[in-house]
Amino acid sequence: MSSLVPTMNVTRNGSKPRRFIFVLMNEFTMLCFCAAVESLRIANRMAGQEIYEWVLASEDGEPVTCSAGATFAVDMALDSVQRDDTIFLCGGVNIQNSTTPKILNWLRRESRKGPTVGGLCTAGYALARAGLLEDRQATIHWENQDGFTEEFENIELTKSVFVIDRNRITTAGGTASIDLMLKLIAEDYDEDLANAVADQLIYSSIRTDQDTQRLSVPSRIGVRHPKLSIVIQMMENNIEDPISPSILAKDVGMSTRQLERLFRRYLNRSPKRYYMELRLQKARNLLMQTDMSVINVALACGFASPSHFSKCYRSHYNTTPYRERGSLSGRLSI
Repeated sequence: MSSLVPTMNVTRNGSKPRRFIFVLMNEFTMLCFCAAVESLRIANRMAGQEIYEWVLASEDGEPVTCSAGATFAVDMALDSVQRDDTIFLCGGVNIQNSTTPKILNWLRRESRKGPTVGGLCTAGYALARAGLLEDRQATIHWENQDGFTEEFENIELTKSVFVIDRNRITTAGGTASIDLMLKLIAEDYDEDLANAVADQLIYSSIRTDQDTQRLSVPSRIGVRHPKLSIVIQMMENNIEDPISPSILAKDVGMSTRQLERLFRRYLNRSPKRYYMELRLQKARNLLMQTDMSVINVALACGFASPSHFSKCYRSHYNTTPYRERGSLSGRLSI
């Protein structure tokens, strides 16, 4: 970027810069962390003054390796924070393993001081484990939503790219950090500064907390057939209690044979096969993200018996649910 960028006339809302504490959890996702920090850096540059500052922390004050293999030095361990600080935990893969008792105890202790506490990417899981999302709305990366919902039934999980609920913040990960930081910059100062930061990031489509994470069904499957999209959405919304192809067809004003031809033409598989793949994908997420028993995973994905579930799972993934859980120590996330 050119160094000849005009600065903006920014009036600080306080006597000192707003400070962010980024807690890098083991195997955190680099994209969501860097996107957040770069947004703050550019805001300072565009303002022509230090309106934001940040420090990096880790559980023990030692360098942390992200999921891409790069190692980051940090400024501090889990030290005491101030009420006007903003804490962001940065999560990634293996979030269950990274959510240690030490981090949970620190979160609970420091949150009592009243700071804003947020979780980037999968770190919303750590906030939930610490009890900081009770009676709040939250979000997490779509791939982790199945496991999160099963473990934290009392938390209202949304599919938004980010959620700000009073002094708790959660994001879906990835570039959602940019959308969140632009929102915070606009709230702290004004839309002009936020838009200037977006321009510097070449970020032309700013999302709000009303935008959802995933592409629409037509965009995801690459097919813009309205009835096919409706049927797939119905399938995705009814995993635990699958709907028969005949009822799906009737609901969109088609015969079962017409629905079969529609799926064969656009997706090269039958409705039954496509539905089964959706259910098995959710089952795999639950196996890898939760401690649910295999029997309960089977029931949550619409299988009447563990034996039928195991047979279908083995046919699709070439392994059994029991071996999958035993052989994979990692957990799904971005």
